[in-house]
Amino acid sequence: MKRLLTLLCLCIGCLHLAAGEFPRSEYPRPQFVRNDWVNLNGEWSYEFDFGKSGTHRNLQNSNCLKDRIQVPFCPESKLSGVEYTDFINCMWYQRMIDIPENWTGKNIYLHFGAVDYYAEIYLDGNFVQRHYGGSSSFSVDITRQVKAGMRHNLVVRVTDDLRSGKQTGGKQSPTFYSNGCLYTRVTGIWQTVWMEAVDRKGLKSAVLRPDIDQEQLFVSPEFFQESDNEIEVILKEGEKTIASRKASCVNGTMLVLPVRKMKLWSPENPFLYDIVYRIKDKQGNLLDEVTSYVGMRKIHTADGKFYLNNQPYFLRLVLDQGYYPDGIWTAPSDEALRKDIQLGKDAGFNGARLHQKVFEERYHYWADKLGYLTWSESASWAMNHDDELAARNFIAEWTEVVIRDRNHPSIVTWTPFNESWGAGNVVYPRLVRDVYRITKAIDPTRPINDASGDKHILTDIWGVHNYQQDPKILADALIGREGEEPYRNIRDDKSLAVYEGQPYIVSEFGGIGWMKPEENGTSWGYGSVPEAMEDFYKRLEGLVQAMGSSNIVVGFCYTQLTDVEQEKNGIYYYDRTPKFDMNRIKAIFQSFDYSQKK
Repeated sequence: MKRLLTLLCLCIGCLHLAAGEFPRSEYPRPQFVRNDWVNLNGEWSYEFDFGKSGTHRNLQNSNCLKDRIQVPFCPESKLSGVEYTDFINCMWYQRMIDIPENWTGKNIYLHFGAVDYYAEIYLDGNFVQRHYGGSSSFSVDITRQVKAGMRHNLVVRVTDDLRSGKQTGGKQSPTFYSNGCLYTRVTGIWQTVWMEAVDRKGLKSAVLRPDIDQEQLFVSPEFFQESDNEIEVILKEGEKTIASRKASCVNGTMLVLPVRKMKLWSPENPFLYDIVYRIKDKQGNLLDEVTSYVGMRKIHTADGKFYLNNQPYFLRLVLDQGYYPDGIWTAPSDEALRKDIQLGKDAGFNGARLHQKVFEERYHYWADKLGYLTWSESASWAMNHDDELAARNFIAEWTEVVIRDRNHPSIVTWTPFNESWGAGNVVYPRLVRDVYRITKAIDPTRPINDASGDKHILTDIWGVHNYQQDPKILADALIGREGEEPYRNIRDDKSLAVYEGQPYIVSEFGGIGWMKPEENGTSWGYGSVPEAMEDFYKRLEGLVQAMGSSNIVVGFCYTQLTDVEQEKNGIYYYDRTPKFDMNRIKAIFQSFDYSQKK
């Protein structure tokens, strides 16, 4: 009977793959594209392991677990086909993987977009690698464990302890029910799983540093193995080659490509240059080819202002939590990612603060393409900021996030923490300083907002949250007075930084509730719910005008883009349909000339 079940499991998997019907089939890493890859999304077998006895029961050797799940959707989601929403402290995944015959002689990598939280990878029953971090991508070199032309058994063990305080979790609820601003949990695989074949001396990564002041692009490649092979970097505008440079395949090499009459990237003109990386041996044989793109732009802060391409730029951001009714943390489709950005632009925003979730690379790709500024943020909630192991876990995960996403032009600010108001004055300050310095070492080109909503320790952006619903009171709070520290969320704490003229941004405000009549009593927004839609428009206009009347505010972030579960303060419903006249909403958010602010 067990053998029959195993054969049935294998056949179902084969039929599913043969039909080519699997979710999220697009290439998951659009800024580093190879043609030779295999998408592993679709139907896997799985089994919950609440007693954490699976290893003793030899599940790592199982070639068919009890139930079926659609990867990359978490088991709490509708799209997974499971929709189990209680706590899942441990679960196992399994599927067979076929290694293409033409991958002989190449290194083979297994990639995971994200697995929440701790993952162990097994192939044919043998342990291969582990990974900590619920939001960061990771790769597994399986070259020694597999053979080209053969089928192998892939098993993934996942553990998730949201309530431990040792890990990140974002807005996942630590109680059974979603409540307040805490929502449905996410466990296990929630981004694309895929394989690719790479030459043993191929390109591992490349750091891109546009220099618009001197009209040049710095490219620093890293290789899986250094060699005397040659890398060529080609910069293109459409079909036209703008510049190219060659160098030996040695780590630390810096290629400088001149870019005359440089076309700058901005939300108003999101121009992207194409890049081709080619590695050839001494005989001229092509060993590796990767395609990419770059946006030429510069971000810096000075004299209390935020600058884009050397011009003061007012940030009109919207809070985006990246939740979906059917996929939770995972967008149901690539088009859904693109649509969320377009919804933000249609409402008058030039970007989004990505809130308490690390968004997948496909989102950043669409932000690059469409011209949409973003603040990248960790899922820091759920962790105990005063716990040393939690701090160690956070540093590792955040480092992987920054390394993965640092080439995206749309990301203009790093925000490692949010509203860490209850944190103590020993571990937390050290953690923030370490994270700030590590982030700057990895990427010195962007400002850091150490903790959105204050509890500032070391920061380039001064971010505050203010949900005052009376426009007059809000406007008065946001006046900068000579000799006084401006409004902040936390005062009288000597461990905190003192305001030193950083760009002052209200990184959360508004949040006006508006919901369907039947949702009254079970849903919430900030302040009282307006009695009529006209009252909503009036209050919103007053709050936005308060931003414009301030002599220190150089950017804002409105809460929020869409409703999320019981939190009904989006300008769109949870299903992304509009609540309001979006032309009017756009006019309000663009109701005065921010460029004239002194």
